[in-house]
Amino acid sequence: MFHKRQDRRLCDAHHASWARRLRVGAGALVLAVGVIAPATTATVASAGTAKPATVPAPPAGFNLTWSDDFTGASGTGLNTGTWKYDTGPGSSFGTGEIETMTNSTSNVFQDGAGHLVLKALHSGSDPRGGWTSGRVETQAATFGAPAGGVVEMQASIQQPNVNTGNGAGYWPAFWMLGSTLRSGTPWPTSGEVDILEDINGRSSVFGTLHCGTNPGGPCNESTGIGSGERACGGCQTGYHTYAVQIDRSVSPEQIRWYLDGSNYFTLASNRVDATTWANAVDHPFFIIFDLAMGGGFPDAFGGGPNSATVSGGQLNVDYVAVYNKPPGGGGGGTGTNLSQGKATTASSTEAPGTAAANATDGNTGTRWSSAFSDPQWLQVDLGAVHQISHVLLNWEAAYGKAFQIQTSANGSNWTTIYSTTSGTGGVQDLSVSGSGRYVRMYGTQRATPYGYSLWEFQVFGS
Repeated sequence: MFHKRQDRRLCDAHHASWARRLRVGAGALVLAVGVIAPATTATVASAGTAKPATVPAPPAGFNLTWSDDFTGASGTGLNTGTWKYDTGPGSSFGTGEIETMTNSTSNVFQDGAGHLVLKALHSGSDPRGGWTSGRVETQAATFGAPAGGVVEMQASIQQPNVNTGNGAGYWPAFWMLGSTLRSGTPWPTSGEVDILEDINGRSSVFGTLHCGTNPGGPCNESTGIGSGERACGGCQTGYHTYAVQIDRSVSPEQIRWYLDGSNYFTLASNRVDATTWANAVDHPFFIIFDLAMGGGFPDAFGGGPNSATVSGGQLNVDYVAVYNKPPGGGGGGTGTNLSQGKATTASSTEAPGTAAANATDGNTGTRWSSAFSDPQWLQVDLGAVHQISHVLLNWEAAYGKAFQIQTSANGSNWTTIYSTTSGTGGVQDLSVSGSGRYVRMYGTQRATPYGYSLWEFQVFGS
């Protein structure tokens, strides 16, 4: 039977494609250069040449919110509970791309050595026809910074092992789109953050924010506001880390771009008006990897593909991770995480694989989800009475609009220590004050037609 939640998420793919359809990207930001003479031979490296790295521990003060290190068997596709494929002709994305995106394991696969591979393949004699490749995005659109907090998105990536002689037309990207795009806010108002883009095998990196209105507007669309071209030595032949931090703990707020841990570009919120920034940045995002061929950005640097462009170039991803620092710093909130591994119950579960205990197991790849009705609750038994100072809710796409955090000494008589009717989803880090042996999230209004769904429910205190 086709799962209803999966059906909803597959419908979301239309919105993501529509956004990219409007988007030209950072290419217009930089000066066009002359066409570089192509080479006559090319070598494309395999994804499995490097030992996979483990997902790094969180930076000081941060928690690991979500990650994927692509441990599937060789030649397998992605878990469609976590990822979805954007398929169809590149011409529909509005950036001049000429490939067709597929869900074939010829174009998108795990290599059995801990990597995701997006592979561009060419057939026929027309250099500007016959290309297939891959584009995937996260099902979850919950990755962001709450007010006063910080979020970091990071991936370890090997760009396609091509060069300026045989890589004309290659356009790898690691980027994200605002969650509000999926609920109808148009691009670029909903925001786009490009963490990595490169073109034509130049061994470069570009970082860009798209926002405001298109064309023109406060963010100079469809160019956006970006870093321009930055050197990325060895990025075609080895794995390097690409990251962005959205920092809402400082004033003005900032987006910071990093290559191998070095901050190479910072954009402050006062670069544009407050409404434009809030609409584009102050909400969760979903993450995208893709390997395009051709388009406006490669064209700004000489164009392609051409007769020398090699088939088989790969965007190889070792891992992707999201880290959050809660408001006030002190990763994981104030005090000790009292809830992890403790007995957890719920008013209902959507399916056997979404049990209540999943929300307190410390694994952001598992979740609890409820029946599709109100009210619903998730409750953890801390084993003894504790002082409670912080509660962290890491919501899946189905979140609570109205809910309370409640405590109890006996599991029967409840005291409300936090209440909202305007929940935002994503990662909500709540400062609270209370005591109890039992702590629960009591939801009274869902934000979607589906149930309540939490990757993690963390209770901190002493």
